Order: sequence, then C-alpha cells, then structure tokens
Amino acid sequence: MGNDVDRLFDVGVAGIHRILRQSEKLRNASVIIVVAGMEGALASVVGGLVGVPVIAVPTSVGYGASFKGLAALLGMLNSCAAGVTVVNIDNGFGAGFAAGLMNRKEK
Repeated sequence: MGNDVDRLFDVGVAGIHRILRQSEKLRNASVIIVVAGMEGALASVVGGLVGVPVIAVPTSVGYGASFKGLAALLGMLNSCAAGVTVVNIDNGFGAGFAAGLMNRKEK
C-alpha cells in the first residue's frame, strides 16, 4: 500500500526495558500494529505509551493457557488503554490493511 514500515522484534512485556528503549520510534509513528500472544498485554502497554492508533493482533502461538490465541484476544479486547483496536486471531492482513488506510489519511 506504499507505506514506510519499521519493524520492532522481541519487545514484549516480559522484557519491558526493550520496548521502553523504542519509545521515541513508537511516538513518531502514525499508527502501530502490535502482534502478541500469551495474555496480549503488550497492546495495552504500547497504547499507554503513545497517542496514535494501536491495532492489536492476537496470535494463536503460545504456551500454557493461551487457548490458541483466545486468551490474548480477550486480554486485548479488555485493554484499558484508549485508542487500541483489536482484530481477530492471526489477522495480520486485516491489521495491515486498516493501518494502511489510517496512514493514508495522515498524508
């Protein structure tokens, strides 16, 4: 869709210092897609750090009681951070498309 994309890897809640190091990059984005499994808390963390739309994508990959992404989906839907929108489990395409539309409006 012609968007410039920065990817951040391994910046989850379990190592919060790694995402805090990326705060400036996150604040400079026009829209952010957060992909997370387990309990899906990363979307709330990012949503609390930035003032732009955050699209949360729960993943079906996880261990323990992840229930193939259901735990992350429910956690993301219950986010207390304003501006977090959630797509269905493993729907990275839908998140990317929505982010592209949001980003186009910014230009």
